[in-house]
This record gives sequence, C-alpha cells and structure tokens, in this order.
Amino acid sequence: MIWKIARKEIMENFREGRFRITAGIVLALLVVAVIISFNYYNYVQDQHDQARTNARNLWVSQDEKNPHSAAHYGTYAFKPKSPLSLIDQGVDKFAGISIFLEAHRRNEAQFIAAADQTGLARFGDLTPDFILLFIIPLLIILMGYNAFGKERENGTLKLLQSQGIPIWKLAMGKWWGLYLPIGVLTGGLFLLAGLLLAAVPDFGLFSWSALGLMLGIYLLYYAVFANITLLISAWSNRSSRSLVLLLTVWIVACLAAPKAASNFADALYPFPTRQEFAAQITEDKQKGLDGHNPWSEASKQLEREVLAEYGVDSLHQLPFNFDGYRMQKGEEHEAEVYYKHYALLKEQYRHQTGFYRLSAAISPFLPARFLSMAIARTDYHLHWDFADAAEQYRLKLMEALNMDLADNTKYGDWAYRADRTLWEGIPDFDYQPPGLSQIIAENAGNFLLLFGWLLLSFAGLFWITRKL
Repeated sequence: MIWKIARKEIMENFREGRFRITAGIVLALLVVAVIISFNYYNYVQDQHDQARTNARNLWVSQDEKNPHSAAHYGTYAFKPKSPLSLIDQGVDKFAGISIFLEAHRRNEAQFIAAADQTGLARFGDLTPDFILLFIIPLLIILMGYNAFGKERENGTLKLLQSQGIPIWKLAMGKWWGLYLPIGVLTGGLFLLAGLLLAAVPDFGLFSWSALGLMLGIYLLYYAVFANITLLISAWSNRSSRSLVLLLTVWIVACLAAPKAASNFADALYPFPTRQEFAAQITEDKQKGLDGHNPWSEASKQLEREVLAEYGVDSLHQLPFNFDGYRMQKGEEHEAEVYYKHYALLKEQYRHQTGFYRLSAAISPFLPARFLSMAIARTDYHLHWDFADAAEQYRLKLMEALNMDLADNTKYGDWAYRADRTLWEGIPDFDYQPPGLSQIIAENAGNFLLLFGWLLLSFAGLFWITRKL
C-alpha cells in the first residue's frame, strides 16, 4: 500500500508541468555547477602544484649564505586542495591558500581567492553546495506543500480513510513519493562528482567513503525538510496557507537563522582586530629574549646560564656558536608568544562553534552545513589544523638553520656560508589533513543534532497525521 501511494505521488508530480520545469532547472543547475566547479578546481590544483614546485626549487637553489639569512629568505607552505571541495568549497575562498614561513614571525595565510573577485561575487557563486543546501529544500517544499491539502480540498482524504487505509500508511506513502525523486537526483549528482574526481590523477586524496558520508548527510537534511513539509501540509487547512508557512520556514531556516547565529556569535565572542592582535604579540615579544639583541637583559641572563652550565667564563670557549644558539632561544620565546595568542583565538572560535550548535535548535541547516564542510575538509577547523602544521614546520626549519650555524662556527664568526646540501637536507612541507574517522569524532555533536532534527520532525509528522 505504501509503495502504491508513493508511486501515485511520483506520477502525479511528474505529470505536472510545474514540477517538470522546476526539477529540470534544478538538475541543469546542478550539472552545470559540478562541471564549472570541476574545471575551476582542476585549474586551481594545477596552479597549486606549480607554486609548490617553484617554491621548493627556489629554496633548494638559493645561493650559499649564512643559515640565518636563509631563515629570513624563507619559503612557503601550501594548503592542499581537497577533492570534495568540488562539492562544498566552504571557507577556502576566504581563508587563504599559502603561508610564508620566515624567522621570528608567524604569518597569516595569504592569496585569498575572494580578494580577486569583482563586486558581482557578493551575489554568490553557482556552486553545488549552494544548490544542495538552499535550492533543493525549496524544491521539496514546492513538490509537497499540497500533499495533504489537495486530498482535503478534493474531498478524497475522508474517502481514503473510509476505505480503511491507515493514516500512517498514507503519510509514509506520501513521504516516499516526495523523498525518492530528491534522493535519486542527489545521488546522481554525487555519482557524477565521484566519477569526475576518480578520473583525475593526483587530485588530492579522494575517498568514496567520504563522498558517501557527505551524500548521507544531505539525504538526512532533505528527510528533515520532507518531514516538515508534510507536517505543515497536514496541519494547514488550505494549500495556499501551507505554501506561505513553508516558505517562511525555508527563509528562517536557510537564510535568517545562519546569519543571526553568526552575528550573535560575533557579538558574544568577538575576535580582536588585526591591529590589536599584532600589538598584543609585539608587547609580549618585547618582554622576553630577542635573538638579535645580545645586549638585552634577557640575553645577558641566557649568557650567564650557558656559561655556568658548560663551566667556562667566555662565549668563545663554548663548543658551539652562541649567536646561533641565542637566535634559536629567541625563536622559541617568540613561538611561545604566538602559541599563547593563537590559543586565545582558538578559544573564541570554540565558543562561537558551541553557540552555533545551540542555534541548531532553530534550523537543521546549521548542522548540515558544518558537517558538509567538515567532510569536504573546507571548514575553519581544517584551516586551523593546516596553519598549526605550517607553524610546527616553520619552527623545525628555523631550528635546523640556527643550529647549523651554532654547530659549524665559533662565536663571532659570521663568514660561514651553508650550501645546497643544507637546503636539500631539509624536507619539504607535507601537510596531512585529519582522517575521516577523526573528522567524524570531532563532529559527533553535529551528527547528533541532525539526527535529533530527523527524529523530532518524524515524531511531529506522525502526531499531526494521527489527528487527521
């Protein structure tokens, strides 16, 4: 009985010109968006590969020089492009793709793609995630807003009940009739994306399991909207009223709630301005050791400690170059300062994330959005992880250069020049993003919220339909 009702609903929808036109437009937009994104990310991936190769070549081919001069010469760390950014580009366009690694400074990611766009970018891009998160829920509403209203208005609802058809079977038949076309449409899109990505060599670490999990997230999201659509259709007396209410729900859930949550989170847990952040770091740096200033009190204290440790009374008697050692200790002090202040930023980020999860009580959009970005490895958490990995690499790079100076020269000897052997001996930056199991564990709260929406909306649907 359920499948007969579902088949009837699907056939009625396909007979309507409104549905065929709307579904055709959405399908065309999805295919175009996937192809555009695929071509764009292929282009970006090629640029990233060339930039990484060029940066490494510049590093290993630099002239002979003092190792600390090479530390100031620096190099770049590039964030790898995630294959699933084809579907959800997340914050990639706004977070930067590379970090310049140099002595004494932890730099921010640069080369932000959004900075190169025109003013038209404020209207949004045609991307798969935009259609999946915003347009398909709207399509669900347009397909199902009159699911019960048309039965009531045509007088067939009482007729069906009088024939002994259980109302829950009627509801489930209509649910499957609404949900199956959406599931097939979405599954086809993900299959197309997977085939395109699997055919591209060296396009990041593509995983069918991650793609399948992302598909599952969107299917849960659509199930929630299908439940809400049928719930309001069953509750409303007229189809027109149902449509207005459902459009209001869509506006609140997909547009108003995310923006309001973002504004409230920024107001409750604000980040410092760039100028304030830089000033705080500079102030704390000045309170400790400056590796380039041998006359400061911190430097003199370090001298006394090292001389006492080695039992000598002159820096010239040390078995290493104290200049390189002091610069390394200064680097370590500055690293502690950066760690302290970036930890404060991360704490604010965690507070904002917690607020977003609380806000999910008014919108299933938020957990679905965060899960989609997390699985695609395009969220802020991944960007923080990349920045931290780049900083750890920077510290190891600086230590290798400073200690090469300390171990191969004597105090006051600045004529030493390292050669290509040292540059090549330092491995290139190789960032490994978190695995899928780690991402799932870190986003357990969002999974629970999305499942909570699914269960509550199902419960509401069955409660309303029992009263028909």
